[in-house]
Amino acid sequence: NATTGKYGLVELKERYKEIQMPEILPVDIKELARKKRMNGQFSPLLLEYIREALEKKEQIILFQNRRGFAPMIECKVCGWVPKCKNCDVSLTYHKGINQLTCHYCGYTYQPPRSCPVCEGKELINRGFGTEKVEDDIKLIFPEASVARMDLDTTRTRTAYEKIIADFEQGRTDILIGTQMVSKGLDFDRVSIVGILNADTMLNYPDFRSYERAFQLMAQVAGRAGRKNKRGRVVLQTKSIDHSIINQVIANDYGQMVSGQLVERQMFHYPPYYRLVYVYLKNKHEALLDVMAKVVAEKLRATFGDRIFGPDAPPVARIQTLFIRKIVVKIEYNASMNRARELLLRIQREMLDDERFKSLIVYYDVDPM
Repeated sequence: NATTGKYGLVELKERYKEIQMPEILPVDIKELARKKRMNGQFSPLLLEYIREALEKKEQIILFQNRRGFAPMIECKVCGWVPKCKNCDVSLTYHKGINQLTCHYCGYTYQPPRSCPVCEGKELINRGFGTEKVEDDIKLIFPEASVARMDLDTTRTRTAYEKIIADFEQGRTDILIGTQMVSKGLDFDRVSIVGILNADTMLNYPDFRSYERAFQLMAQVAGRAGRKNKRGRVVLQTKSIDHSIINQVIANDYGQMVSGQLVERQMFHYPPYYRLVYVYLKNKHEALLDVMAKVVAEKLRATFGDRIFGPDAPPVARIQTLFIRKIVVKIEYNASMNRARELLLRIQREMLDDERFKSLIVYYDVDPM
């Protein structure tokens, strides 16, 4: 829209008061892990810079875009993983409240003492969230004042404001957080930002994942060296040669955009096509598969090769309802009102059929 003149294009090519962009240092944590040189989720370089910053009475922000202690626990003997009874996801372990929690429906479950499948006693944590980062950093730097900012610690407005005020006034040395720490914060004494695992952002199954990963990493990096001094960002990744990582290091937004636009035009994604996600839900998976197949056939008879699916989304059951997804790709010059009429007509046809009266249908137009 900006390049075609619909919107005005304003480019900010330098920081306020000509403050230097932070120095971004990529660290290959896959290679370090192979050489057994990682200290938990921290590279030697990141720990060295944190130590230096603390000695100089400077502050540090550590970014991990996953809350909780561990994304899942697993039986070391048989590989059993506790799953939500309502959703098709593993439960996240929260150490502070000693609970396994589903981040989709809120279902909670006490961690078992032994594996219910093989009765093994070795239940290990897989992955790490902000709560584990907080625990580990306190062990490595016991003299530092550490705070955590994520959904679990900012349930109230006063809790959020206290975390910000304490960091702003220097009462906190290290702030650990999810994407909440990336936006709109300006702290004078932050000299080091650590991005602990860039790969979780790059590997999300969505056509916008590279764009969002670039935006998030650039925003987090911008917290370093905001005033008077150039900051440093330690970017830990297992994909050291990934194009997005190199574009973040070079702060090359233009190259990222041009590369993404070529791919999106080739595969019929926005901004060249409009998307409508058709979600079908039902409590019975076998019946849902039959319904999804019939809906897809009706849609193909009307929309032709603009229809993709049905497929199971990454999380294929939420709050006891199974989910199937059909994607409709519509040319920008096509009438969306006409498309809407056709979609609603097919929905009515389905619900008029006695077999499919329990079908739940909803649409996500131009999904964000």
